[in-house]
Amino acid sequence: MSTTRTHWTELEALGQAAECLRVLAHPHRLRMIQMLLAGTYTVGELAEACELPTAMASEHLRLMQRCGFLSSEKDGRKVFYKVAEPHLKNIMQCIEDRFDAAVG
Repeated sequence: MSTTRTHWTELEALGQAAECLRVLAHPHRLRMIQMLLAGTYTVGELAEACELPTAMASEHLRLMQRCGFLSSEKDGRKVFYKVAEPHLKNIMQCIEDRFDAAVG
């Protein structure tokens, strides 16, 4: 593989990484991730914890699902969200260590 092609592939991967990091770079989304690392929650539970309207919480969850951070499972009328990306635990640990933002 040529150096130019390798460089382009790396740039594409870095572009995807930057986009997903932009998605994480929101206080409500970080709070949701903290909660979801501890268990599964419905959109209503996450909305309440973040003091958001349900529709806004749903939009945050949709963005995080699109990046592959979360998955969801339907149980009757409820949809439960959980972390799908195992590296989120390490990312959140770095953030919490740096900004002393651990869940109390």
